[in-house]
Amino acid sequence: MTAASAPAPPVRHSGRNYRLLTTAAIITGLGTHGALIAAAFAVLESGGDGGDVGLVAAARAAPLVLFLLIGGAVADRLPRHRVMVAANALNCVSQAAFAWLVLAGDPKLWQMMLLTALCGTGQAFFNPAAEGMLMSSVSREQASRAFALFRMAMQGATIGGAALGGAMIAAMDPGWVLAIDAASFALAGALRAFLDVSHVPPRAPGGGLLADLRDGWQEFIGRPWLWSIVAQFSVVVAAVGAAESVYGPLVARDELGGARPWGFALAAFGVGTLGGAFLMTRWKPRRLLLAGTLCVFPLALPSAGLAVPLPVAGLCVVMFVSGVAIEVFGVAWMTTMHQEIPEEKLSRVSAYDWFGSVAMMPVATALAGPVEALVGRSQALWGCAALIVLVTGAVLFVPEVRNLTRATTEVVAAKAPRPTSADAEGSVGRLG
Repeated sequence: MTAASAPAPPVRHSGRNYRLLTTAAIITGLGTHGALIAAAFAVLESGGDGGDVGLVAAARAAPLVLFLLIGGAVADRLPRHRVMVAANALNCVSQAAFAWLVLAGDPKLWQMMLLTALCGTGQAFFNPAAEGMLMSSVSREQASRAFALFRMAMQGATIGGAALGGAMIAAMDPGWVLAIDAASFALAGALRAFLDVSHVPPRAPGGGLLADLRDGWQEFIGRPWLWSIVAQFSVVVAAVGAAESVYGPLVARDELGGARPWGFALAAFGVGTLGGAFLMTRWKPRRLLLAGTLCVFPLALPSAGLAVPLPVAGLCVVMFVSGVAIEVFGVAWMTTMHQEIPEEKLSRVSAYDWFGSVAMMPVATALAGPVEALVGRSQALWGCAALIVLVTGAVLFVPEVRNLTRATTEVVAAKAPRPTSADAEGSVGRLG
């Protein structure tokens, strides 16, 4: 579908919802990224090793993948803000229980895995609802700048949460950091309960959950620009994840002098994401997907830089550039989804987007070690860079990716709204 044929959006609510969503996302972002560090140290301090840390991390990731599609269908069936609040409540309870176990002094591995799995389940229902709610909270004219500011706030919370979490763990028991995370979910859930969804008409009665999933799949697969870019990112995310989660620390240890240089490189990436989001508050490319897709090519630079390997300064530069690039793509992608996808299907389509993008990540990280043993680390890293370039180049052969344009106010005003059976509203944004 081109911008000219996009359905005109329903009348959007005021900026109150957007402000509530952004504030709540910052609060949970600060808490969650500190808690991720705290969970790893809690496992280690309980006598676990690196393998146990991996098991706890996997316990969080597995239900996120398993329940995403169901979460998207539920978020388009129920008021999205209620799905978000319920997910926050589950996260609050699971993190509070985790904190209590750690502070009590004898957490078992299975208990930590179970509680982090509950947290991942909450996130699976939260993420699609959040994305749908965020997109419904701004007008078409405000969308690009609003999404850029939202992502800037989220990236700032990610950087600040990781730094704050590390500082708190150095000063106190990891259990207290987990307790603070539980409190952040409680506060954010309370804010999200005040979202106003009175402007969204109730959804017309329809089929069951499976019918909703099929409907979302048809919406997804019927748009070549959508499924092709999600397929692209299933490879890109897997390649970047293997390079930066597995090979990056190893290169830093063996070639760059230890963990500190890798920390500098990751910090440079974080600063780059802030810069990219700021850039997109000012720049509104006409061909949204073309601009965004061209900015995926620089994501191959960190893998190539690690393969050489570049000195620390050079690695920081390429990480900064890749951070800028991914935010340009992210804002362009969110703006396109907001413009092209009917509002009552936003959460389901978002769930397919999430699922396709992360599904290969566990496989890639699991295979990274065997591939390194088979072909060598440098060759494996060059392979990651080549995969990113190849799949991104392939996506440019899709006409809609090259030609889809930003809708103008004039186009929107000239079109009559397409009738929809918009569902009950209410939810926040990605990994908020």
